[in-house]
Amino acid sequence: MSEILLDVKNLKMHFPVKGGLFQRQVDTIYAVDDISFYIKAGETLGLVGESGCGKSTLGRAVLRLYKPTAGEILFEGKDIAKLEGVPLRAKRRDMQMVFQDPYASLNPRQTVGKILQDPLEVHGIGTPQERREEVERLLVRVGLPASAAGKYPHEFSGGQRQRVGIARAISLKPKLIICDEAVSALDVSIQSQVLNLLMELQQELRLTYLFISHDLAVVRHISDRVAVMYLGKIVELTDADTIYSTPAHPYTRALLSSIPEPDPETRFKKRQILSGDVPSPMRPPSGCRFHTRCPYVQDVCRTVEPPLADFPGTKLGAHLVACHFAGKLDQN
Repeated sequence: MSEILLDVKNLKMHFPVKGGLFQRQVDTIYAVDDISFYIKAGETLGLVGESGCGKSTLGRAVLRLYKPTAGEILFEGKDIAKLEGVPLRAKRRDMQMVFQDPYASLNPRQTVGKILQDPLEVHGIGTPQERREEVERLLVRVGLPASAAGKYPHEFSGGQRQRVGIARAISLKPKLIICDEAVSALDVSIQSQVLNLLMELQQELRLTYLFISHDLAVVRHISDRVAVMYLGKIVELTDADTIYSTPAHPYTRALLSSIPEPDPETRFKKRQILSGDVPSPMRPPSGCRFHTRCPYVQDVCRTVEPPLADFPGTKLGAHLVACHFAGKLDQN
């Protein structure tokens, strides 16, 4: 059994909203609100949900690009939520990120060689000659020619720029990589190439991924387990096969029903259209946060928040659902 590499406990990431003449805090955005999950070494946890649900904020908080409001982020058993300064910089060598926009995440004034050498220089790895040689090896490993080191980001296509971003992420030989919508800005044909590259690197370098995406088809292709997020909360978490075959939360069901079907026999399947808009994270609904859009809503949903608990009849911790009527939806 693989060891747990990342264990997030009761993580909160709240942002103050300031206003008025003296810029005092007038409200709070509850972007991530009391989330717990773990990732085993070598596995991929997919994180899905609508835009604005807090997926990217969660990823950045885990990497300590944001300082969490509360909670623990245990990386190899050590709480990095409380690290600062030099210890935090040293730990970041083991955790890297592939960003959504492959152009905005690369410095347009630096060559690709310089971009890839920077992490090695910051962490004092190798001599200048050894760093140049390592950059060439990294470029070849992600499917680019070694000569690409002398070019600038604007000279590459979007897919090639994302390969540069992946090369930068693996340059320090990290243990955990967070992919924040890493293929959403790419053409479909290029998406598959980049996904295959990520899976090859995972096998070769024994990487662990937190794969953030709104595309459920992509998540299914790469993930071992999937967590579904809604308005700052995880509402369902289980293995990929289970969540796509027998989803238990009404929000998960609605998301899955929206996946386009190329098969003419099934493409006219019944869609679950959600009514209303996603509530504001500044004023999340009381009780279950999904109750304002849920077709199965009952009085208890409006007042009592359901815990993320074991789905009835499953092994402990194997399938977690935050719904008062988990297992009874089809009876309603």
